[in-house]
Amino acid sequence: MRLLVALDLSEPTELIVKKAEALAKEMSAQVWILHNAEPAPDVLEFKADPQAARDSLAEKFHREHRQIQEIAKRLRKEGLEATALLVHGPTVETILKEASDLDVDMIVAGSHGRGAVYQLLVGSVSEGLLRKSRCPVLIVPTRKSA
Repeated sequence: MRLLVALDLSEPTELIVKKAEALAKEMSAQVWILHNAEPAPDVLEFKADPQAARDSLAEKFHREHRQIQEIAKRLRKEGLEATALLVHGPTVETILKEASDLDVDMIVAGSHGRGAVYQLLVGSVSEGLLRKSRCPVLIVPTRKSA
């Protein structure tokens, strides 16, 4: 079994990782921890202070890469085969491309449960994955109960 765990490194990340870890252990799965770093470096305009903007962005990407490396390292300590991937691109399409390239059996992602206006204006990564994926997608609900 091969799992791709798509994380945005927001507050619910730990909940998503715990669900993916339990699933991976149960199925002796190989795991890829994927984070799509935003914004992609090649789409930014650096007008005010280009070097400072590049340095800041490089530090952000380095910090995010360390975070997913730590998650993968923790999963390896639990006996799982885990690899961290930091990618750039349109979120849904990039996740699906990586899933195809890695020939995964399932994608695991979280749902933030944002409101209808947000969904209308911005869309939903989890909805996009569910609609376009060629493999099963497990959406972990992360919205806190009211």
